[in-house]
Amino acid sequence: MIDTGTIYVQAGNGGDGFLSFRREKYVARGGPDGGDGGRGGSVYLVATTSENTLRRFQMKRRFRAGHGVAGTKSNKHGRSGEDVRIPVPVGTVATCLDAVGAEGDRVDLVEDGQEVLVAQGGSGGRGNARFVTPVNQEPLLREAGEAGEACRVRLEVKLIADVGVIGMPNAGKSSFVGRVTAASPRVAVYPFTTLEPQLGVVENRGKPVVLAEIPGLIEGAHLGVGLGHDFLRHAERTRLFLHLIDGGGQDPLSDFRQVNEELAMYDAALAGRPQVVAVNKADTEETQEQLAEVIAALRGLGVAPMVMSAATGEGVQQVLDRVLQALAEAPQAEVPAQERPRPPSRRRPSRSGTVEIDEEGDFIVRWPAAERLVTLANVDDHRVVGQLLREFRRLGVTAALEAAGIEHGDVVLIGNWAFPWGEALQPA
Repeated sequence: MIDTGTIYVQAGNGGDGFLSFRREKYVARGGPDGGDGGRGGSVYLVATTSENTLRRFQMKRRFRAGHGVAGTKSNKHGRSGEDVRIPVPVGTVATCLDAVGAEGDRVDLVEDGQEVLVAQGGSGGRGNARFVTPVNQEPLLREAGEAGEACRVRLEVKLIADVGVIGMPNAGKSSFVGRVTAASPRVAVYPFTTLEPQLGVVENRGKPVVLAEIPGLIEGAHLGVGLGHDFLRHAERTRLFLHLIDGGGQDPLSDFRQVNEELAMYDAALAGRPQVVAVNKADTEETQEQLAEVIAALRGLGVAPMVMSAATGEGVQQVLDRVLQALAEAPQAEVPAQERPRPPSRRRPSRSGTVEIDEEGDFIVRWPAAERLVTLANVDDHRVVGQLLREFRRLGVTAALEAAGIEHGDVVLIGNWAFPWGEALQPA
């Protein structure tokens, strides 16, 4: 089972706004008619029950949404880019990673059809028709499309099951799951035969119960020994545990304690999860010789063990009945608040920014809205410069520069435009 992976997602850029004026001979005062650019496509993760592993991401790890189309004349807006929806198994935890690998937003997809936005497409740039004001009837500005978001997303699948079957290696977990469900886990006489979690469904007394075999709970599993982390995370989504003990082992009581200690050290919440305890391999001579002693020792710990044999089927039905009863009493598993799925809402483009002063004393304006205006502006035209400066004042850039202590002759850098600050450039 491939239950971890990392993908790269790239949302589409918004289309550029258009600069145009109506020039028809018989249309009086035609005015500006440049249309807006279309928004870029976004990337979503969609939970589905039709997927149960992340195998598909071994072959394809990069996903790109479509770019928005630029606007055109006659106030025609550009087409929006195509969104991309990536199906992932129900129970997938997605964590966004920044450029240096630090974790950002973390979301948990726990319902079939749940959708979450992981990379938002850029908004389309405004055409010059959108800049008309009572004092500016001939706008010469247009916006560049906003760049789409890009990030790496780490995916982890945590199986969602009613019952987690736990125990030491070779305790008979695979034999039990193979007997009561249609799953076909690997069974052998040596330990560590199961190299990945196994999921199966058993119908008991007319009620379906989902079982997840969780292998690898050896000493140090909470630290990753024996791929412990790869298996233990699947225990987080189970409502209760069926704890199988090898009745013929060298020290069954020590095995029982060790498994519980590993659960508690990995996640303290797992220590308090309900357990049904069953001593397995009742058909072997080794178990029969020490069964009474093992049962007495477990009862001394406040545990009421059952006895069964996954190999012969002895006591298996009684164990399933106890599991069904315990499930009816167990609380429903809750998703932590910080992992609850968020609606796929789009954020609004930022209209604010900051002003920084570099080592040379130049004022660097990091203001997305202002930078998008400068990108496509003809700064060699004094009319365009005047309109830019009016927009800078409206956006708050001018006030921020003044608050930073800018003086006559200081160099200002906005996007790809550098100019000296002075009275000739300041808006009236």
